[in-house]
Amino acid sequence: MNRNEKEPETPVATGPRVSQVRKTEVPPGKGGSSNIARVATVQKVSKVDLQKKLHISDLIAEKLITTIAFASLAAIVMIFIFIFREAAPIFFASEPATVSPTESVVEDETYGDEFLSENAKHREEQSKQSTSVETGGGEGEASAANLLSTHWQPVSLEPKYGLLPLAAGSLKITLLAILIAAPIAIFAALYTSSFAPKWSKEILKPAIEILAGFPSVVIGFFALVFLASMMQELFGYDYRLNAFVGGVAMSVAVIPIIFTVAEDALSVVPRFMTEASLALGASKWQTALFVTLPAATPGVFAAVLLGFGRALGETMIVLMATGNAALISWNFLEPVRTMSATIGAEMAEVVFGDTHYRVLFLLGSLLFIFTFILNGIAEVFVRQRLLKRFRGS
Repeated sequence: MNRNEKEPETPVATGPRVSQVRKTEVPPGKGGSSNIARVATVQKVSKVDLQKKLHISDLIAEKLITTIAFASLAAIVMIFIFIFREAAPIFFASEPATVSPTESVVEDETYGDEFLSENAKHREEQSKQSTSVETGGGEGEASAANLLSTHWQPVSLEPKYGLLPLAAGSLKITLLAILIAAPIAIFAALYTSSFAPKWSKEILKPAIEILAGFPSVVIGFFALVFLASMMQELFGYDYRLNAFVGGVAMSVAVIPIIFTVAEDALSVVPRFMTEASLALGASKWQTALFVTLPAATPGVFAAVLLGFGRALGETMIVLMATGNAALISWNFLEPVRTMSATIGAEMAEVVFGDTHYRVLFLLGSLLFIFTFILNGIAEVFVRQRLLKRFRGS
């Protein structure tokens, strides 16, 4: 090589992006190998810096997500502890101290008036009865026999805290809502995922999902004012507010939840399954009903369970549209009273720490436990049973 000829310039790395170096462009000679080594070193350093930056950002994101998850878990545990702490005295209360009627009753001054004297005696007798009920282990206590009775009369001389009519009312409303909402939501999701044109899907799906954002008090007010009167005129039953009206109104709130989850599950079914069905001569409806829907069964089942939990814990709709009568009956045209509606209606009026107060927290504990069991069944059944079945393992 002549000394007048210049060696080809080697690109120098600047920043994280480094130009590639072609070894063939640098002729063998003095200085070529050192340039290549210098560029390789710069590349290595820049990659290390980039990896450090990515590692720091990933670490921050991981710690943030972990903190949020533990905060959510801690909040659930604190709610669980608070509810059961307030309901625990029902089961672990000691023997109540007997109070003599003379200590709790103050005689009224009559000033010689015979009518006032008789009235005072009458109130004294009532006070003695109520004192014996509160301290003598009668029906006023939250005993097992009282809690398992069929009467809910918490405000009386002999309070009765029967939970069976409230549980029956909650179950009746929930089953009605699921029976109405589940078929509508699942078939709507099947149509949206398999048959609807793209422009129609972009309108239908957001429109149905908007219903999930409606306040429950608005749906309850609609059922109270319009739906109850319309259905009574249409079917001619006796009670204007009953379990049927409450179930129909509840289904309006449950449909968006079931539709959203079921539509997502139906949309992720592999295309080769539907294409294979159509290639074998099946129609679109046959493919949708016998191929797509069975393949998405775990997601659809989870959607129904989520809707069941929403219907079980809903308060304002059942408070406004069911009549709030604590009755045990299989007739869906009679009024009912649910556990959640009872808590919402009576919690603000009870005396802090008394038996009625504890029983309401016991209702909240039962709802919490039932929801926890429902989610556990969904987790075990959906993930371990159905997913293994459809994966062929």
